[in-house]
Formats: sequence, C-alpha cells, structure tokens
Amino acid sequence: MRLSTYFLPTLKEDPSEASVVSHRYMLRTGMIYQTAAGIYSWLPLGFRVLKKIEQIVREEQDAAGAHEILMPTIQPLELWAEGGRPDAMGKETLRMKDRHDREMLYAPTAEEVVTDVFRKHVFSYKNLPTMLYQIQWKFRDEIRPRFGVMRGREFYMKDCYSFDLDEASARISYEKMFSAYLRTFTRMGLVAVPVKADTGAIGGSLSHEFQILADTGESQIFYDRILDDLRRKGDAIPVETLMNTYAAADELHDPNNCPVPAENLRTARGIEVGHVFYLGTKYSEALKARVADKDGNQVTTFMGCYGIGVSRLVATVIEASHDENGIIWPASVAPFHVGLINLRTGDSACDGAAEKIYQQLEDAKIEVLYDDRDERAGVKFADMDLIGLPWQVILGPKGVAAGQVEIKNRRTGDRQEVSLDSVVDILSDKLKDVIR
Repeated sequence: MRLSTYFLPTLKEDPSEASVVSHRYMLRTGMIYQTAAGIYSWLPLGFRVLKKIEQIVREEQDAAGAHEILMPTIQPLELWAEGGRPDAMGKETLRMKDRHDREMLYAPTAEEVVTDVFRKHVFSYKNLPTMLYQIQWKFRDEIRPRFGVMRGREFYMKDCYSFDLDEASARISYEKMFSAYLRTFTRMGLVAVPVKADTGAIGGSLSHEFQILADTGESQIFYDRILDDLRRKGDAIPVETLMNTYAAADELHDPNNCPVPAENLRTARGIEVGHVFYLGTKYSEALKARVADKDGNQVTTFMGCYGIGVSRLVATVIEASHDENGIIWPASVAPFHVGLINLRTGDSACDGAAEKIYQQLEDAKIEVLYDDRDERAGVKFADMDLIGLPWQVILGPKGVAAGQVEIKNRRTGDRQEVSLDSVVDILSDKLKDVIR
C-alpha cells in the first residue's frame, strides 16, 4: 500500500477528548472516527487490525470444534421473554417497535436466539456436544461511554454457545473453550489472567473473566503470586492450574476470607477482554431445548456461553504495547508488517530502489506500507513510529549508492545495515510465523 494514496487521516496533536493511551493513538493514527457518543466508524488502518484480530479468534474457535453462524442484531423481545429476562439488562438494552407494533431490541447478547436455533434443529444426544459461535456487532446503551472503543456502546464481539448432554460434559466444553481463549490471547502477544467473576445478567454458576494487566484497566484484580512465577518461566500453564489458582475480580474478592496469605497476594488493574460462563440449564430449561438420550428419554441440555471483545482487543493491544512515540504492534495483528520509508522521494536512485523492494515484499506476501510522500524525513519517521508497524526499512541516497538499506525493529529500536538484495530474505525469516 502506498501512503501517498492511502486514506490515513493522522493527527499531529493528542485529541482533548481522549484520556487513555489507546483512544489517543487510535484517533491520532486515523484508525477510528467518532460518529456519535460511544459509536465509531472504523477507518482503513483500524479496520485492518480489527480483521486480523477477528481472524485469530475465528481460527481458535474453529480449532476448538465450534461452528460459525451469524445471528440477527435485531431480535424479538418475545423470545427474550420466553427465556425469562425481558428486562434483565435494563436501560442498557436499546428497544424499539417495528411497523407492526412488535417489540424488538438491538442485541447485547444472543443466548435466547441461539437456543431457539438449537431446539429447532438438534433432537438427539448423538449430535452433542454442539458449539455455535458468531462474530457480530452488539449494542449496549452505556450511560457514560468512555475510553474510545474500550467502553463504547456499539462493539464487535465473538459469542459462542455450547450444548451438552449433562453437567460433566458441559464442564469439558467449558475447559476446552478456556484453553482456546488462552491460545487466542497468546497469539496476539497478550498475557491473560483468568479470574473468577460475577455471572451478572447472563446468569449461571461458574464464570471466569480474562484480564489483561494494564494501568488503565477498569477492574481491580487480586491473584496469587504463583501466576507471576509461572509466567516468568515462559512455559504454557496448564488449564487445571489456572482454574485452581486464586484470582478474583474486586467484586468477588473478600479480603477477610482470602485463601492466599497476604505476602503472596498480588493486585493489579486489568482490562477484561473475554468472559466464559457455565450456564447449566438456565436457558435450555426455559426454552425447552431438549434432546433424546440413549434410552429415548427427553432431557434438558446443559449450556455454556463464551464471549471475546474483538473491537476492545484492538485498544487493549495498544494499552499493553506502546511507548511515547506511538503504538508497537505485535506482528500477528499489525495492520502492515513493514513500513518502507523513502527518505528522498523524487530521487531516481531512491525511487528505483524503493519500488524494487516494495514489489519484492508484495510478492513475498509481506504486507508493506510504503511512505512515498514528498515529506521531510522527520515527518516520515514520526508517522511510522506513531503507526507502530513491527519493522521499518529505511533508504536514502547515501545508503542506496552503497547498495545498503537500514532495517529497524520498532519494539527494540535496534537498527542494522543490510544489502538491498537481502532485505526480503531477512524480513521473510523474521515474519515467517505470520506470513500467509
């Protein structure tokens, strides 16, 4: 992609309405534009990141055995009433009437709709377990939307629902999705702390939030320091260990009855990016989602539901990975892998070398943003650091004359001089885990 023709409305100064890092940088890099309070248009750069994160989520859901569907954003209130919670979310639910005076709502979640789909199509234990998921826009009418897409009213979410024959099987599905979440966040360069949490309006008897540690997190979490010790070792932590190690959000932490000695208790701020619930028969009983068991008896299925905030993850990655100059994208979710900076646009030698590298990177399936603008070097450096692509290739007249370019690692700041002919091979090796 050539920056001279790319729609990238960057800002030089921090916008006054943005109080957290992710909101500031998303506005400054032209990733989003506020259309209304808590409602954003996703512009090309932001949309690329959103789709990268969505694809990682999708791949891990598919690998866990879930099947993707797409459910409506507008749902009939009568179905929610059948599920027993027509007013469960209060004023956060946007309600309306259609032309036939039927009450409808803009979906904040989809337990009733997916249970209705299941009960109309699955009738035997032989088809269990069944896991269905969607990645769809949701709406919750927050009283005070803030922090950009971290706490918006409209948001992009993955919600998955499992149906099993009995409680033991349902807990296996719960643990399977728990593991899928850990893999999902790891692939994005994030370290997630699963904490026991309130089930809230969703209901159920078992719930975990996945929190990313960040100073700007809304939640106060408390956890056993063993989690820090295990993470430092760098090995994958077994799911059973994570589920049995104490970690709780503030509303469930009782300091007077905490099982962790005070000297081993750690506290931090966290950003919630995922939530899993074991629902039991809360919805399947109300909506009569039953199947025939091995003996032909009609039994109520056991459910779980599992959400990931896809749009919130865009902001969370920025909160977890940035510096004073801008964003530092992990390669797996970066809008482009490489920023190509031509320091002397209009110079025939520089233009020729840049065009050659640009085409070679494209041919190698390396996503490249080529800064071919007629701008000062300082402007190009500042913009590329702000955008935060993992790698930069910098070329100028002296280097090109010597057959050299500079490769910069955005995260570490390390630079190395390499030959023009070796650029693609070097970057292909560094990006081998994400090139497709």
